[in-house]
Amino acid sequence: MKFIQGHNRNQTQLFPVSLDQSIDLENEVRIIDLFVKSLPLKNYGFRVDFPENGRPAYHPSDLLKLFIYGYMNKVRTSRDLEKECKRNIEVMWLLNCLKPDHNTIANFRENNPKAIRKVFRATVQIAKHFDLIGGILIAGDSTKLRAQNSKKNNFNQAKIDRHIAYIDNKLEEYTKALAESDGDNQQIILDEIEKQQQRRENYKDLEKQLKESGEPQISLSDPESRQIMLRNNITEVAYNVQSTVDSKNCIPIDYKVTNQNDSKAMGNMVQRTKSILRTNEFTVLYDKGFHTGSELKTAQELGVETIVAIPGVPSTSQAPNPLFNYEFFRYNKEDDTYTCPGGQILRTNGSWYKQLTSTGNISWFKQYKTKSCRKCPLRSQCTRSKKERLIQRSEYAEYYERNLINTREKEHLYKRRQAIV
Repeated sequence: MKFIQGHNRNQTQLFPVSLDQSIDLENEVRIIDLFVKSLPLKNYGFRVDFPENGRPAYHPSDLLKLFIYGYMNKVRTSRDLEKECKRNIEVMWLLNCLKPDHNTIANFRENNPKAIRKVFRATVQIAKHFDLIGGILIAGDSTKLRAQNSKKNNFNQAKIDRHIAYIDNKLEEYTKALAESDGDNQQIILDEIEKQQQRRENYKDLEKQLKESGEPQISLSDPESRQIMLRNNITEVAYNVQSTVDSKNCIPIDYKVTNQNDSKAMGNMVQRTKSILRTNEFTVLYDKGFHTGSELKTAQELGVETIVAIPGVPSTSQAPNPLFNYEFFRYNKEDDTYTCPGGQILRTNGSWYKQLTSTGNISWFKQYKTKSCRKCPLRSQCTRSKKERLIQRSEYAEYYERNLINTREKEHLYKRRQAIV
């Protein structure tokens, strides 16, 4: 059977005369080269003035070209980029055969985070100038990146209290054992007591650090990381990268590294998107993890339309008959009352009540009820409570309701979210 045969490695080959002839005219590296040359690097914060004496430095434009090429081709580590400089003909053309080592590459990234972010913003503005960004439909989501910090080196007040309580318990046991022991075992017990006391002092120091930081958590190895919920009560010490993507050509327009859950992220990202697009005439798509009243309020008061998926209602919160669920109670804005499916009026005493949500946020609500509920023939279909049916109206109810209308009327737009971001 015949196979396609390669060339003899020892045979002399006639390659193109110049490196430039080896690179296709449509190759992406030519665009990267033109783009970086067009940037005012000094205005972005890159250092371009170096002393004449000593070993010459690499120009920031060359290292920036290398980084952009790496991100476009999923080559991200400094050591891998160093390898590409030595073996990749596209990179050789882009950097004029320069071969910076991995330390130089890593230091450039570490020393220029703000400047590199400005370059990203510049790419967005260029894409917008060439009408590659529609600016009408924006999808947002997050990515959890595991930090270099294990769970055992992440502490909150409750965890510290548990450790101190356990140590206090052990110290009590050792103290009793010391009183009952003979001379042979006393030194061993005293050593254990000293160890536990030292551990207790360490946890007290952690408690002091936690209080001084003003944060709910403290991480020892990676100080800015936090324990974040991933899914189904599974947590990890991580960072949470928020991103927004335009729907026209699926071009990312913004990103932000945070150490919080999604529940408090949408409002700020919408504000940033408005600043980038310089308009509020767009719609944002988010999944149910971002469905928080305060965030919906922020986005909608900016004039942005929200389509955020609505979390499912627990079965325990549903009426025996689905036709009597909360959404079938009509709110009367004029007199601040509710009308139930049976035609009864539910009123409030005007007081606001505080509630801690499942995501750890504090919200306020009013309660609505009526005494007519007790003798209502429809009561068994409406509530399982021994008392009257109780309706709670959040301080963000109007923003929830506006989002609910959007999700129902524009479900076809929401279905595009996963294909965009």
